[in-house]
Amino acid sequence: MPLPTPDHDALTAVAAGYGLGLSAAEVDEYAPVVAGLLASWDAVAELYDAEAPVAPRRAWSRPEEAENPYNAWYVTTSITESGSGPLAGRTVAVKDNTAVAGVPMTNGSATVEGFVPSSDATIVRRLLDAGATIAGKAVCEDLCFSGAGITASTGHVRNPWDPARHAGGSSGGSAALVAGGVVDMATGGDQGGSIRIPASDCGVVGHKPTWGLVPYTGAFPIEATIDHVGPITRTVTDAALMLTVIAGADGQDPRQPMDLTGQDYVAALATGAQGLRVGVLREGFGLAESEPETDEAVRAATGALADAGMTVTEVSVPWHLHGPRIWDVIATEGATSQMIDTYGYGLNWKGRYDPEVMDHYGRRWTEDGRRFPETVNLVLLAGKYGLDTAHGRYYAMARNLAPKLAAAYDAALAEVDVLVMPTLPMRATVRPGPDARPPEILGTALEMLANTSPFDVTGHPACSVPAPLAGGLPVGMMLVGRQFDDATVLRAAHAYEQAVGGFPAPAAATAAV
Repeated sequence: MPLPTPDHDALTAVAAGYGLGLSAAEVDEYAPVVAGLLASWDAVAELYDAEAPVAPRRAWSRPEEAENPYNAWYVTTSITESGSGPLAGRTVAVKDNTAVAGVPMTNGSATVEGFVPSSDATIVRRLLDAGATIAGKAVCEDLCFSGAGITASTGHVRNPWDPARHAGGSSGGSAALVAGGVVDMATGGDQGGSIRIPASDCGVVGHKPTWGLVPYTGAFPIEATIDHVGPITRTVTDAALMLTVIAGADGQDPRQPMDLTGQDYVAALATGAQGLRVGVLREGFGLAESEPETDEAVRAATGALADAGMTVTEVSVPWHLHGPRIWDVIATEGATSQMIDTYGYGLNWKGRYDPEVMDHYGRRWTEDGRRFPETVNLVLLAGKYGLDTAHGRYYAMARNLAPKLAAAYDAALAEVDVLVMPTLPMRATVRPGPDARPPEILGTALEMLANTSPFDVTGHPACSVPAPLAGGLPVGMMLVGRQFDDATVLRAAHAYEQAVGGFPAPAAATAAV
């Protein structure tokens, strides 16, 4: 569709917005030159349309309530393209921030509702090529900016362990479907903990890969420096299997080193964990938000690491306590600029964009900003104020501090092989009621990020595995490793799983749909 030629009033508004001080006559002088330049926009559209993919026909449906006990499905499908491969016969839920061609994607939000991708995300294509069956799109938080499973436009996701509690977020639908036995495995996304948070709350395995190990191509971004996608599974072996399938450069995501190659993470598990050095991170315990039961469960779990032949000592990284503050600035100002002001994908990077979703989402949110949830309102109020007042200075300072934060963890990881701490300071809390006001919603959505968010800033691999239950509810233990040494993290996690005899499932787990 051609770009409309701007009239006098449109150009006057642009000039006023930038304070250019142009007179009406000067605007008219610029008008034909602007129109001539904008002809290139039409030429680019014509060239792109000649190459643009066409969405395949794939069946999908909205499940009935009885088929959706955790309110965790957005739509269901049954897409299989290969009868062979390492994932043959395995069902996978794809987080609804990730494109499955021909199947609706909302990113949990009314601002994206109605969009149907034309191309599969790289990880979806790799899963299908490996024989997986895509069983549907799992509900995620609205624009993925919440840790509690309470902001999606389709309603709260219920925790299979206790329906009164949230399932975590933003990949809450993925974790609930895996924990409830509905699917074998699921994809998640992680910018502040959104793979590990619901894995902890739902008692499953969630692995946030090293930043850049898995291509983000085809997933809806929040902020390019903290965007991750990865597996949510019942077992560490399945997490290693999915990571083996989806990892490696795709040549379209500048988050990735161009020479990055994949690895057989399942084979790495056979190496065992005997002799690995585990550092229990002192600063990950006893936080202002910490429940004693959570800390106690994770400390008890470290005993199983020792039983599995690992050496367990305590280590200190004081900068860990600064990590959430650094993340606050990067995630808030970065998301304001990229996720909102430049329509999700941002500008100024080389890689694969999705112009259709940028236009669809941009038109919908600019038509009615009331479609945003409370969490995004908070991001915009704080982020836009910070950007307009200091012109990106604080974002720049936070990004310049990120290497120092990473170096602090690297120094500890030079002495040990993995760091261990509670994934979250607390267990899943009760979902807010229908009349909850913004402070309660925001508190529930963001209360749990202290231990997870720093590793989105630094990009270290981090895996949440179930610690012993506390009061009948799941607790997560997080293992963190060196950059691109995901294999060692998974080895330690797998040895722990074997030492405790496997992970429990909720009594309410349903049969596979």
